[in-house]
Amino acid sequence: MSNSHPTKIALITGASRGLGRNTALHLARAGWDLIATYRTGEAEAKSLVSEVESLGRRIAVLPLDAGEVSTFDAFTIQVAETLKSWGRDRFDHLLNNAGMGLYATLAETTEADFDRQVAVHLKGVFFLTQKLLPLMADGGRIVNVSSGLTRVTFPAYIVYAAMKAAVETLTRYLAKELGPRGITVNVIAPGAIETDFGGGAVRDNADMNKMIASVTALGRAGVPDDIGPLITSLFSESSRWINAQRIEASGGMLL
Repeated sequence: MSNSHPTKIALITGASRGLGRNTALHLARAGWDLIATYRTGEAEAKSLVSEVESLGRRIAVLPLDAGEVSTFDAFTIQVAETLKSWGRDRFDHLLNNAGMGLYATLAETTEADFDRQVAVHLKGVFFLTQKLLPLMADGGRIVNVSSGLTRVTFPAYIVYAAMKAAVETLTRYLAKELGPRGITVNVIAPGAIETDFGGGAVRDNADMNKMIASVTALGRAGVPDDIGPLITSLFSESSRWINAQRIEASGGMLL
């Protein structure tokens, strides 16, 4: 391997399941090494290690609660130590993917519910990015994860969608601030995807799945393999001129 073209390293939060896991595997197949986080899914994280290593790539999995800013300093030290063990002092790409659903109307939402959504989806993304930036290489990429729910409204996603709308604005400001370092910042907005997110409703509830398919131009709900390759392409050199964009990947939902 040429020293002038070292292997790229991507850091993915919430990589033990769903879209984070799918993206990790696509990146590994494309030749990236990985630092991946999980909150509760230790067994899933260990199985991800096996899969990535079977593809010939390096991976380190680290526990992280993306809503606990007080733990970010210690986490950043762990990232630095991982990089050092690989003979590196910087990683290249960051995917702020960790998230959690909340299905509650305005009347049903408690302050604790609201604060947890802020902590994970907005405050966590903001401060984790801040802490990790000194370890990011110039010319790197950041991808944040939003939702199709910032464009279309469904009952009881009021708080979750508001947090994601904030992330979309944050993305544009980050792109402006980090431009001098050559770091691009984009946000993807998946439509309804068949994962275990939100209790697996899109995947497991046949009526919901059928409803989503009926309002989607391509006639089906999304699957993780619709999203992982998109993020991989945004991390690639071929996407270097895409910056500060909201990219919806919904198959043409509710056009």
